Amino acid sequence: MGLGSTAKKIQGLSDRAEAMYKQVQELQQRIIGLEEEVDDTHQTVEKIDHQLTEQRALLLALAEEQGIDGEEILAEAAIDEAELEDDENTEAETEAETGTDEPVENVDAPSE
Repeated sequence: MGLGSTAKKIQGLSDRAEAMYKQVQELQQRIIGLEEEVDDTHQTVEKIDHQLTEQRALLLALAEEQGIDGEEILAEAAIDEAELEDDENTEAETEAETGTDEPVENVDAPSE
C-alpha cells in the first residue's frame, strides 16, 4: 500500500508541475507579445514626435511670414498649461487632505 500511495503523490506532483509549466509558457508568450506591442508603440510615438516637430517648425515659419511671434505664443501657452496643472495639483492635494472632493468650509470664518 505504501508504494501505491507514493505513486499517487508522485503522479499528483507531476500533474501540478506540468500545469505550472504550461502556465509559465503562456506567461512567457504574453510577455513576448507585450514586448512587441511596446516596441510598436515606441516606434509610433517616435514617428508622431518627429511629425510634431516638423509641424511646429512649419507653423513657426508661417507665423513669422505673417509677422506673428510664434515663440511668444508658445511661451504663453506653456505658462497657461503650467498654471492649469498647478491648479489641478492644488485641488488634488486639497481633496487628498480632506478625503473628499467637496469644497472645504472655512471653520475660522464667523457663522452668520
